[in-house]
Amino acid sequence: MIELTLVHWVYVIVVLVVLGTMILRRDTLIPCILGIFIMGLAANQGIVGAIGGIFNSFVVAGIELIGIIFIISVIVSMSKLLEDLGANQLMVKPITKLIKTPNQAFWFIGMVMLLVSWFFWPSPATALVGAVLLPVGLKVGLPAIGAAVAINLFGHGLALSSDLVIQGALTITASTAGVAVTELSRKGLPLFAVMAVVTITTAYIMLKRDIKNGTLEVTNDLMDREHKEDRKTSPVARIAAYIVPLAFGMDILAMFLFGLTGGDATALIGGTAVLMLIVLCVLEYKSKALEHITNYIKSGFVFGIEIFGPIIPIAAFFYMGDLNSFVKVMGAGGLPATSQGILADLGTALASVAPMNRPTVAIMEMGISGLTGLDGSGFSGLSLSGAIAKVFGTAINGSVAVLAALGQIGAIWVGGGTIVPWSLIPAAAICNVSPMELARRNFIPVIVGLICTTIVAMFLI
Repeated sequence: MIELTLVHWVYVIVVLVVLGTMILRRDTLIPCILGIFIMGLAANQGIVGAIGGIFNSFVVAGIELIGIIFIISVIVSMSKLLEDLGANQLMVKPITKLIKTPNQAFWFIGMVMLLVSWFFWPSPATALVGAVLLPVGLKVGLPAIGAAVAINLFGHGLALSSDLVIQGALTITASTAGVAVTELSRKGLPLFAVMAVVTITTAYIMLKRDIKNGTLEVTNDLMDREHKEDRKTSPVARIAAYIVPLAFGMDILAMFLFGLTGGDATALIGGTAVLMLIVLCVLEYKSKALEHITNYIKSGFVFGIEIFGPIIPIAAFFYMGDLNSFVKVMGAGGLPATSQGILADLGTALASVAPMNRPTVAIMEMGISGLTGLDGSGFSGLSLSGAIAKVFGTAINGSVAVLAALGQIGAIWVGGGTIVPWSLIPAAAICNVSPMELARRNFIPVIVGLICTTIVAMFLI
């Protein structure tokens, strides 16, 4: 029997407080920060050590997340330049000639959103895809709400939850679950696929039904948007429209040829984005390129810190569940000499006193992770999802990676921008529909997908 100390119980109580705070749709930074402080006191660090532990835990979390912050920042920097040049529209416009029917429009918008989101993140992808492809979809008979559904489910759902290229979500979840990013990605792939196929197919069938019944009509003032928003593009934009997709295509080829995964693949993508930013700035701004590239880098890092600023304190607390992170911040005091870390200890203790099985832990993982998404930020709950996956996986001697992937799906599909109205505003605004209407439209497909994915996970854990 594992000996549970005061530190273990403080961790459990703070986790419950964090869950309650999320259910109330309030920010969880204060509970997490106070939790680190109280854990410091429980670990016999004293007032001074506990206070210093807060900052040191931020440093540990920041070191873990710094690569992801950097990759997203440089990707956004390049995206901003492409937008200013007008190259983003040129890259997508050739596809618009292939769209002839509402069915084609739904799947084209969705697939383009998926690809762009994998490489450039869903937030900038929403504006790009919506601005360029929405008028085309409306012209061929796809209602604006149908385009919004496609943008949400493919981008903020499938792309963000699988995150196969940038691997930001995977890194956060894997780090607190104690598994490799590549293992999480590989073992989670069947779950990502099930969630995507079930959810998007259900949404498509419901959309087709309502169009056929006349419930949805194309009566939107965005019909002429493509004419209103046409603007003169920079001559460099045409160069960018060719070399940027080519560069990232070569990156994908290099990943396969040289077996690049995880941090190596992320580094290749990030380095390519920086080089593209330099080349295009020099071509466009010439002698003023030095100043302009500074502004683009600055805007990208402002975005990155804005996104991850609230996540670092939350992750800092949940990283304390790992033995190495705990020792770096709190030292060896407060835990038994035989401890494998707070999360591993809790999992072992839970397995010895509670009848845990695969269906039970799959349902609990999905339920808790889904609750963390109620705050409207799919990323804020990833650290908790990974942490409880480690607890439950240890308790049943099952696959922590599969459980972590299941939790990641629950947290992001609920909170990342598919069924929580307050996280749907960007997609709803670009498509000129109500966030509440979009949330209602997505609700049944997403819930059906979550249920089916949980059932499949029971057999894979």
